[in-house]
Formats: sequence, C-alpha cells, structure tokens
Amino acid sequence: MAGTSTSAPTDPAPQPRAQSPAQASTPASTRTHSRQHPASPPGYDPASAARWAAEPDKRPGRTAFQRDRARVLHSSALRRLAGKTQVVTPGEADAVWDASPRTRLTHSLECAQVGRELGAALGCDPDLVEAACLSHDLGHPPFGHNGEQALNEFAEDCGGFEGNAQSLRLLTRIEPKRFLTDPETGDVVSVGLNLTRATLDAATKYPWPRGAHPTDPASPKFGVYEDDRPVFDWVREGAPEGRICFEAQVMDWADDVAYSVHDVEDGLHAGHIDPNVLHAEPERQEVFAVAAGRYADADTDPAELAEALDRLLDQEWWPHGYDGTALSQARLKDATSQLIGRFCLAAEGATRQKSGSGRLTRYGAELVVPRETRMECAVLKAVADRYVMQRAEQERLRADQRIIVLELAEALTARAPDGLDPQFRSLFAQAPDDRARKRVVVDRIASLTDVSARSLHARLTGQA
Repeated sequence: MAGTSTSAPTDPAPQPRAQSPAQASTPASTRTHSRQHPASPPGYDPASAARWAAEPDKRPGRTAFQRDRARVLHSSALRRLAGKTQVVTPGEADAVWDASPRTRLTHSLECAQVGRELGAALGCDPDLVEAACLSHDLGHPPFGHNGEQALNEFAEDCGGFEGNAQSLRLLTRIEPKRFLTDPETGDVVSVGLNLTRATLDAATKYPWPRGAHPTDPASPKFGVYEDDRPVFDWVREGAPEGRICFEAQVMDWADDVAYSVHDVEDGLHAGHIDPNVLHAEPERQEVFAVAAGRYADADTDPAELAEALDRLLDQEWWPHGYDGTALSQARLKDATSQLIGRFCLAAEGATRQKSGSGRLTRYGAELVVPRETRMECAVLKAVADRYVMQRAEQERLRADQRIIVLELAEALTARAPDGLDPQFRSLFAQAPDDRARKRVVVDRIASLTDVSARSLHARLTGQA
C-alpha cells in the first residue's frame, strides 16, 4: 500500500526526502492508486488519470488533467524559467528599439498555446497537452543547452545530465507539492507534483534511460536517470517500449514550431538577422550547412533545403526587412502567425489523412509531419543558429558560462552543504553516498537561473 499523500508534512520530523517515490513504497501491483483508478477524462482510460499517490478530488467536475495543468502553472520551477535565456540575451537589441526577447518561460507559454490548439484539433485532451508543453523545459539548467553540456561533463560519473531527464526528476521528486509517508519506515518522501501517468508520459520526449535510444545507442538524449527508474517504470506501465506517446509527439512538434519561428523573430527584433541575405548564395549555403546534420539528416540534399527556404521566401507575408517601426513589427508578427499556422495545419492534415477523424490519444496514433514541412522548420532553426547563436560574442559568452557552471559545481562540492539552500542542504545530508551527494549538487545548479548562477558563483569563488 502506498503511504498517505499530503501537501506538506504535518510534523517537521523526519525531514522530507527527494528519493524516488518507489524507494519508499511497495511494488506497483499493491499500491492503492493502482487498484483505485479515478474517473478518467473522455478518450482516456482510468490508468491514464492515475497518480503515484492517490488523492481525493478537491472540486467535482474538475478533470485530473486540469489539476495537472494548474500544478505546473503554479510551480516555482516554471517561474524560474523567466530567468533563463532562450536565445537572445535581454539588453542586446539595437539602441533604436527594444527587442524584449523571449525567455524560457515565454517560450514555454507559447509552446503550450501551440500544443494545446494542435492537440485539441487532433482529439487530445487540451489540458493534458498544455501541461506537457509547460513542463517540457522545466529541467533546463541556467544558460540553456550550454549549461546542460557543462553539467553533463561534471555529472559523468553519477549518471550524466540531460534536461529532459531532469524535467522528469523535478516533476516527480524535487518540486515541493506532495509528500508520501512510507508506512514501513515513517519517512516523509517527496513525490513532486504527483501528476497523472498520462501527463508525465506526455512530458517525456525521450522515454528511455541513458544509452538506450531505440535506434541510435550513441545518442546523448534520454529521459530518465537510473535512480528515477521506479517512477519512470510506473509511468510507462503498458506502453510499447521506446515508443513516444501521441501527446508527447504533439508537444515535441509544438516545441519545434515555437522555437524555430520565434527564434527567428527575436533575431530580427535584435538586429542580428537581415532577411535579405537569405537571397544571397554564399549566405544560403552556410545556412544549409548548419541545417544538414543538426536540424535535418546529415545526408539531406542542399537542394531540398533550398527549395524549403524558397517556399518561405515566396510567401507574400514573408518579412523582407525590419526597421523596428510599428508597421514593421506588425508585419513580422503576422509572418510569425502565418508560419505557426502553416506548420501546424500541415501536421494536422497529414495526421488526419493517415489516422482518420476520430479522437487520437496515447498510443492510438502517430503524429505525421510532412517532410517538406520539417525541412522548412529545419531551415528556420538554421537561420537563427547561423546569425544569432554563432556570433563571435556568443561563443565568448558560452565559454564564460561553461566556466561558471564547472567552477560553481567544484565550489559547491568542496563546500557542501555550505552554499546549498535549505531544501538541498537537507537532501545532501540524507544522501547515502558520494554519488547521491553529487547528484544533489547537480540538482541545485540545475535549479538556478542565469543571474542566480552568476551570483552564487561569484560569492563562492570570491569573485564578487
């Protein structure tokens, strides 16, 4: 039997632990929620709406997925994304206008809007898809993928670091919301937000552990750390091995659409991208070289990428210049809207053509995105990469960020529990071995914003 689920311990002792929920409970076949499934939303079976720790409904008529969406929306992890850079760093705009670039938070909100509408059009529960979209970047550390690479280097001997695996860890154990009292030990154990099985599955872009990619064992992408396997295995009960659920596919495409379109928009706003250079052959070849292998298959014919770019350039709404005026801003916003609609409608139409007009959920269908549409999306990503991320000053900034993350990791390791806030200090004290203690340090760094990482680094290294 699972222990009692509460929003917070009623007694300060013993301290809550962020160990995997299954480490403090009996096998899934004997847990209370495994035998007493709640009523499920239309199109989903009761197991989809089950939670690791059974909870009573607070208000009749509210679906399990509506509760999930609300929990993610109100989480401190989501708020912290406001302090994590998406692509363009705030304050980089030309002095003539204010770029107001996106952060990881605004990107997540836009991804959620795109995913909610596309998912609803295909028969998914919209609250479920939105909750997954809001969750998809929660595990990203400060400095984005650059920070992710540095943390992975530091964490190599304790299971590595991957932003998607960190998201699952955060949702199921780190984010303080629900606790489980183990009836055998009396320990109060964190179960994170205690989301439903379907929402956790929908937020899992890579449903396999490190090194177990179903088609590419060398891929660095994975969705679960080894010590989070119990709750991951519970989430994946009954799921085809290695297969990504339909809602996660919708979330993934919404993410691609949102960041490919909006990164270009931010690059134009900041003055880093001149759309006219996309007509010049040397510039085009550089973009295609970035796209092939990074955003499209390595053997993609440049001619196919050229056709994709030309299709976009030929649209009447495509922005051929940007000067920061109100009219120019409106035209750019219209182009952004047109691109999102183009990419989503293409996926919706192709998926409906293959799977019919019924409700498409969980493992009943696959999202179909036409190759031409994927090529257009890949070209947009390459444009932002080439003109925003590959600027010389950005590479210098990334080098500085990697140093900050690695030095911060070393300083916290040497001083811990000093430098850790109360939540992670207690977890460090409870960790059973050096490997677990190192993971606590990694969790702490991953929770920082860009600014707080720099501030903590300066304080611990004496560089303030």
